[in-house]
Amino acid sequence: MTHPTDFPRDPARPALPEHLRTALWLAELGLPVMPLRAGKQPFGNCRACTRSACGGRPHMLAAGSCVCPAPCHAWAAATTKPDVLTSPAWAGAWRQSAAVAYHPGGVGLTVVDLDDAEAVAWARQNLPTTKTVPTTRGEHWIYRGTLRSVNGVRPGVDLKSTMAYAQWRGPGTGTIKPLPDVVRALAVKQPSVVRPAPCIVTATAPAGVGECRHRSPAYLERGIAMAEQRIKEAAAAIHTTVYRTFLAVLSAHGQCGCLAQAHIDRLFTAAQEKGESLRHCEDAWSNAVTKLGM
Repeated sequence: MTHPTDFPRDPARPALPEHLRTALWLAELGLPVMPLRAGKQPFGNCRACTRSACGGRPHMLAAGSCVCPAPCHAWAAATTKPDVLTSPAWAGAWRQSAAVAYHPGGVGLTVVDLDDAEAVAWARQNLPTTKTVPTTRGEHWIYRGTLRSVNGVRPGVDLKSTMAYAQWRGPGTGTIKPLPDVVRALAVKQPSVVRPAPCIVTATAPAGVGECRHRSPAYLERGIAMAEQRIKEAAAAIHTTVYRTFLAVLSAHGQCGCLAQAHIDRLFTAAQEKGESLRHCEDAWSNAVTKLGM
């Protein structure tokens, strides 16, 4: 099939951004697509969603159900509609886009994201062959079938299907095969990759301005421990869980100044062990602080 970049330009129309042309081609093939900014992050173009201020509400939506005027809600904004992709509301995102992403679960696919050479070697020994796409550090193995998306199911391996997006890196080689049981089994296991918190966490506790409700250190310790457990036990909607947990901790313990850096480090560690990136943790913390007006 001819890629849209091969078509001669219509002099009556302004040239479309390269990533938009790719997105229109993929949409024609039936893939729900969306733009990505640098760092493989989705755009947030309305005030309610900028920097994930919405708390990750796409996890509460059905695919393609984002109702904002721009691609604010990550995978939920992915679409196959050319009129949406080329609408003025999306124009700024496409001009700034660094890549194109698609929603695998929205078209009945699962992407096994192999992040390094060791993960690729494991896949070649343990998974049935299917369509493979080379990535910067590893490969995407694409299967027909859907499951819940889970990060860190084993070292260097993420599963991207429902409520997730994968970066488009080309058509790849091979034939897509049905989703094997060995991959389905990975989705129901607890993540085996422990991602330690980085040495430097830039989030800080708000300065205390309210009355202290902590009659003993045990009250605060119990609150932090419960928050850690809530994050660790989250089976889905990790972004939402992390944001809401941070919000609850700040609401209960952030007004009086008792919340220390060590407590924040513990929360960030729990979130990163569930697959959250440092940036997502910092965004969630900042948004919770802003939400509470601290």
